[in-house]
Amino acid sequence: MLGDKIGGTSGKISSQRVLLNLGGGPKMETSFQASGSILGTDAKEMGTYVSVVRPDGTLYGEGQGVMILKDGKMATWTGHGVGTMKKDGSASYRGALYFQTIPPKWSRLNKVAVLFEYEVDAQGNTHSEYWEWK
Repeated sequence: MLGDKIGGTSGKISSQRVLLNLGGGPKMETSFQASGSILGTDAKEMGTYVSVVRPDGTLYGEGQGVMILKDGKMATWTGHGVGTMKKDGSASYRGALYFQTIPPKWSRLNKVAVLFEYEVDAQGNTHSEYWEWK
């Protein structure tokens, strides 16, 4: 069951590069930095994902990242999603993240999938929203 919205972040793409993908479609590595909150706690986020253009023009991505609280405690995530790219260079993804957390405030994230909506505009600004999937 889809639970309540548990947070969101906004940020900026910090780097992009094309990776060698022998025998496949274009493969792009993207790193970003963002800030926001999860479960009412402010956090900074850093992540990297790799996207592949599929034959139908949609995107498939996999990534990993870290969220750091003000007190230095952190949570890591891995995730995957599907998306689309628009003519202006913006992209939109939907998918799931799987957390490994240390902060007690976030321990419930170890037991659920966190669904996300991720948007990046043509200027590299990012926005994510997160929901707990119970």
